[in-house]
Amino acid sequence: MSTEPHVDPELVAVFETMQESEAMVVHGLLSSAGIESIVSSIEAHQDLWPGVGGVAVRVNAAQAEDARRLIKDYSIAEEGDSELESETGTDG
Repeated sequence: MSTEPHVDPELVAVFETMQESEAMVVHGLLSSAGIESIVSSIEAHQDLWPGVGGVAVRVNAAQAEDARRLIKDYSIAEEGDSELESETGTDG
């Protein structure tokens, strides 16, 4: 009997960005919630913009909806923190 979790071979992108550091924050957020993810590069069409691309956070298709909801909730919380800082005049 295997103790490894069943992993669907289909990985889907749940977050894309041009900033690798931002993708790593999302990767850590998902990991802390028990959602396995990988960070992979996105390459733009090489004829149009050689060497230009971003990064994507990909998860098992079965966990994609949970991952997207978690990312959305985190984004809303971060926006609220930024608004509070601007109202109180503090930077954190």
